[in-house]
Amino acid sequence: MNKKFIRHVIYYEVYYLNFFNAQKEEVRKKLNWTLQLISIQERIPEKFFKHITGSDALFEIRVEMGSDIFRVFSFFDKGNLVVLVNGFQKKTQKTPKSEIKMAEKLKKEYLETKYNR
Repeated sequence: MNKKFIRHVIYYEVYYLNFFNAQKEEVRKKLNWTLQLISIQERIPEKFFKHITGSDALFEIRVEMGSDIFRVFSFFDKGNLVVLVNGFQKKTQKTPKSEIKMAEKLKKEYLETKYNR
C-alpha cells in the first residue's frame, strides 16, 4: 500500500531524538504512528495536532498512552515541511511556559542557522 506524503517531517538537531529515545517502546510506536498520520492526512484532527495559541506559529503533536500524555512541539517551514523540536511528558493541565519558550528558542535557532548559511 503506497501512501502519498502531503507533509515531510524532520527534526532539528537532537532535541526530539533525545526525547523519543528516552520513551518506552509503545510510546515510540505511537509517536511514529502520529507522525505518519501528520505526513499523509490532508486534515489532521486537533486531537493529534494543534496550534498553540499565543505562540510564534508553534504546533503541538499530541500523543496519549493510557493516562500518560506526551507533547512534541513543531512548526512549519516552506509550507509542507514540519520541523520537530522539543518533546516532554505532560504532567499538569496547562502546557508549561518553559517548554513553549524552549520550542520558540529552537525555532529561532533553526531559522537563523538555515538563512545564515
